Amino acid sequence: MNGLTADQQKQEAERLFALLSTITNFKTKEKFSYEDCLKIAPLSLRINQLKQKNDALILAHYYCTPDIVYGIADFKGDSYALASKAVNAKEKNIIFCGVYFMAQTAKIINPDKNVFLPPVTAGCSLADGITAEEVKELKQKYSDAAFVCYINSTAQVKAYCDVCVTSANVYDIVAKLPQKQIVFVPDLFMAENIRTELKRRNIEKEVFFFFFSCCVHDKYTVQDIEEIKKNHPSAKIISHPECAKEVSGLSDYCGSTSGMLAYVKNSTATEFAVLSENGIINSLELENPSKTFYSTGRTCAQMKRNTLLNVLGVLENLSKAPKVEVSAQTALKAKKAIDNMFKMAGKQNDR
Repeated sequence: MNGLTADQQKQEAERLFALLSTITNFKTKEKFSYEDCLKIAPLSLRINQLKQKNDALILAHYYCTPDIVYGIADFKGDSYALASKAVNAKEKNIIFCGVYFMAQTAKIINPDKNVFLPPVTAGCSLADGITAEEVKELKQKYSDAAFVCYINSTAQVKAYCDVCVTSANVYDIVAKLPQKQIVFVPDLFMAENIRTELKRRNIEKEVFFFFFSCCVHDKYTVQDIEEIKKNHPSAKIISHPECAKEVSGLSDYCGSTSGMLAYVKNSTATEFAVLSENGIINSLELENPSKTFYSTGRTCAQMKRNTLLNVLGVLENLSKAPKVEVSAQTALKAKKAIDNMFKMAGKQNDR
């Protein structure tokens, strides 16, 4: 490929195998083999060459495939960490391996940079669940409330909200808000988990919410947990706050992606059942090679639309590749909500 030598490809395969050999290739259900890495090597090597040549930064969410997260990404992380990295981006071009609302956030933070989303139309059931017009109507109904939007929302929705939050900081930010009424959009289950956490902290606030959910996390049920406990009685159950409150309540730990990584790292347990998107299991395996993780098999099809081939396609055709655009007026308003998140979040785990 493009003049790559056999020796270059071998060295790249060895680099990849050193990273990937302890983690599961969910296509084969086995650990990544050296042969798997040999197949990845020509693409990852070419991408890493082109991103330097084209002054490009690659950001990748944990839910993307390991060849992207560990093969080509300059930074990997959850939504908060990637937004933080976007703030400090020096490169002219940002390639965001994720979904559309994430790339929009990077563009809002960096209006003068070129932002690309390799799978141009990769969306999110949460972000698609509510419109700016619906938020405007809610603001008329709840005029005294603070409007809090999950980062899984469009730029247009963020523009009508007071503060943006992620699963890593939502509880602390909502607790700090002076308003006694909170309208949280668009995640129904996260809003219910906010209510539970505020009650646990003895903080009295009314939380109103909209009726949408994550198409991955909303599938987990109490029956799933009962089955896990039956098959793996020693396993700790970890879940995401996008899960239903009944699932969160029965979990040993419920928190953000970065929170899960920290919990597992600090736990003396050796077995974990993960009620979240499959991609996080790869990071858990890499950071905890002596521990066992049980997958529930749920994946985000939109995240998996990011591939080495479409990243390469962007880098080979930067001048013609579609850019992520946000109007100046919308970006200015949405940035206030994002800036308020950074101000209120304080120091976060930078994963």
